[in-house]
Amino acid sequence: MRILERRLKALANQRRLRILQFLKREHSATVTEIARALQLSLAATSEHLQILSHADIVVTRKRGTFVTYRLSLNQESPVREIL
Repeated sequence: MRILERRLKALANQRRLRILQFLKREHSATVTEIARALQLSLAATSEHLQILSHADIVVTRKRGTFVTYRLSLNQESPVREIL
């Protein structure tokens, strides 16, 4: 029940939904790319991505000094049906 609550709270934010739509379209991106595209501050973008990551909605991948984010492929993720 806790994970469902966490996911629903993560999805109940317009900026996070915009981030998810961006990731669906672009497949993966860095914090800087997301912030620039959505005209958000780096701090706000990082905070939103942390919430989405904690809810298992997005996953990270480290490439050298860059961290990229993408939608989780987890079958239990509600994102596939919502977006």
